[in-house]
Amino acid sequence: MSRIGKKIRIVPTGVTVAVSGGLIKVKGPNGELVEKIHPHVNVAVNGQEVTTTVANETNKRDRALWGTFSSLINNMIVGVTTGFKKQLEINGVGFKTALKGASLSLEVGFSHPVEVKPMPGIKFTVEKNIITVEGASKQQVGEMAAMIRRVRKPEPYKGKGIKYTTEIIHRKAGKTAAKTAA
Repeated sequence: MSRIGKKIRIVPTGVTVAVSGGLIKVKGPNGELVEKIHPHVNVAVNGQEVTTTVANETNKRDRALWGTFSSLINNMIVGVTTGFKKQLEINGVGFKTALKGASLSLEVGFSHPVEVKPMPGIKFTVEKNIITVEGASKQQVGEMAAMIRRVRKPEPYKGKGIKYTTEIIHRKAGKTAAKTAA
């Protein structure tokens, strides 16, 4: 049985959860999030508690959906109250970033600056070489951070590129190190 799916999610004050027409809507101080509910999953709102159940508890796919939707609902509640953020770090000589309005301008070794436009509900902030992506939707924050990282992935020889601040780049020895060792 799904242990995560069985958890009762408590809705904090200032947040409203509504289920109607196969959609779940969570509204709070940071905005409103909407998610489509799978037909095998049932979501019930009782006052300040949100519970999820599935059509068939013995079916493996239904149990997987049970835990998934329980976690999605929890992420929606956390998103509209505190929000999510990811931080990226730019490493490299001459690599820099700046905000141009709401969009992000990256100068990372190409002949032209790369402009990244935010999705609706996403906000960028820049401090020196650290880019912070913030928003209410965990999925959108992660996707925007991945799009920024994809512009110039970190390379293993000099460590240049855009990486998550928590990411560890394993450095490789170059060709000269291989020649001197032999």
